[in-house]
Amino acid sequence: MNEPTTLKAEFRPELHFEVRPLAAVPFRAAQEDEFERLKNRLLSEKLFANSDPSLNAPVRRAANEAAALAWVSFYPLLVFPVLFEEKVRAALRQASRQTRIYAASRELVAA
Repeated sequence: MNEPTTLKAEFRPELHFEVRPLAAVPFRAAQEDEFERLKNRLLSEKLFANSDPSLNAPVRRAANEAAALAWVSFYPLLVFPVLFEEKVRAALRQASRQTRIYAASRELVAA
């Protein structure tokens, strides 16, 4: 049968250190800068691809709405591009619908 083994415990001197949490402000500021660069880059690409200058305001408004929604999420840099595309598509659909209604109402008034 196995004989019991005796273990000798060795203790080292106790270590003391102080943990100071980093302020959240610098990280948040860096994240804000990166978020703003992402927003500006995506907005610039969308405005450059858009040939109709009358759609600039709805696209900018969509970008601001998407930014506001993304910023309150846990991962704003990850969420923003998807929200931006979704909001821009909705804004362009709405602008197209308004243009059709305006054209139809002009025809009705002219008749």
